[in-house]
Amino acid sequence: MDLIITSIIALVAIILVGILLIAIMFRRIVETNEVHIIQSSKKTVSYGKDTNNGNSYYEWPSWIPIIGITKIVLPTSVFDLNLEAYEAYDKGRLPFVVDVKAFFRISDSNVAAQRVNSLTELLDQLKAVVQGAVRVILANNDIEEILQGRSTFGEQFTKEVAEQLSNWGVCTVKNIELMDIRDSKESYVIKNIMEKKKSHIEMESRTEVAKNMRLAEVAEIEAKREIDLQHQNANQTVGLRTIEVEKDLAIKNENKLQDVKEQQKITKTKEMEVVKVEEVKKAEIDKEVTIVKANQDKESTIIIAEGQLESKKRESEAIKIEGEAKADAEKAIQLAPVKAQIELAKEIGSNHEYQKYLVTIREIEANQAIGLEQAKSLMKADVKVIANASKPGEGLSNAMNLFSSKGGTELGAMLEGLANTEMGEKLLNKFVASNSKGSKDNFNNEVSKEASNKEKAE
Repeated sequence: MDLIITSIIALVAIILVGILLIAIMFRRIVETNEVHIIQSSKKTVSYGKDTNNGNSYYEWPSWIPIIGITKIVLPTSVFDLNLEAYEAYDKGRLPFVVDVKAFFRISDSNVAAQRVNSLTELLDQLKAVVQGAVRVILANNDIEEILQGRSTFGEQFTKEVAEQLSNWGVCTVKNIELMDIRDSKESYVIKNIMEKKKSHIEMESRTEVAKNMRLAEVAEIEAKREIDLQHQNANQTVGLRTIEVEKDLAIKNENKLQDVKEQQKITKTKEMEVVKVEEVKKAEIDKEVTIVKANQDKESTIIIAEGQLESKKRESEAIKIEGEAKADAEKAIQLAPVKAQIELAKEIGSNHEYQKYLVTIREIEANQAIGLEQAKSLMKADVKVIANASKPGEGLSNAMNLFSSKGGTELGAMLEGLANTEMGEKLLNKFVASNSKGSKDNFNNEVSKEASNKEKAE
């Protein structure tokens, strides 16, 4: 019994070990850059890094019923497709050869597994798709357009194959690139185009070079002219600046002198104000001193005047008293002869003979005084008077008529009478001729002398 149990245990162990070994033998782990599409009797499952089923499975042989499977290995990384020396035609059926390069990746591994069995088969099919797109697009354009727009045609290739690639579970990683375009065998189309382009480029180059040389020469001339102008402008600027600096300097010097004069004026004004203040203060002080002194003098004068007034009053009172006394005395003295004269006049008034006596005496005294004075005047005048009168007084009285209007009239009458005689006329003419020179002066002198003598005589 124990032997049977042991045998059973050993058999189970052997079976388990065998199953473990088989599991280890058929277990597969998918590489990072691969995807394994497993086809079983019921479904298709993808295993890989980015799948939902994990990256490990058991690869049971397809001959095992129920659990047997088949697998397809496809890359998950980007793979490229090169279309080299592919012969194509343009719109005008001109032949040429192109090189095209495309980059793909599998977007849907289940779809790709349904279309192909291997990567090689997938690449062949994708190549055919790309060739068809290139042929269709290039056949609708001229070769010159193709040569000029490679990037544009790459985008067109990509758009053309995008819809078809989705049927294979594949997508492009970037735009399909038109790497090169060249002539096919025994064709020189592109070469001729290139030669034409080269000649055109050479023409443009030479034209551009000539143009550039002309522009260079013009630029050199312009630069030289500009340099000359700059030199002239610089010299002009320097000259103007020098003039401006000199002008500014002169203005500043003038302003400085004006400022100095202004300051001097201010200083002088302030000095004058100080002097004025001093003079005013001095005048005020002098005025106050004068006023004080005047007040003092006034008070002194008043006091002195009052004293003198009082003295004069007292003196006048004394004089008045003394004068009154003297007047009374003199009055008494003077009244004495007056009283006597009054008595005498009363006596004379009543005695007419005595009155006539007194008048005669006064007339004699007057005539005597007059005669004496006339004699003195005649003596000083050196005038000789021959009087034909019975009395000296009368003759003397006639001589004095020479100095009166009466005497002048009589003298004129005498000369008029003398001129009426022949001898008198000759005498007067002789006298006038000898005294014509300076007659006016002599006349004035004579008149002045006569007037002077007259005054002296009087």
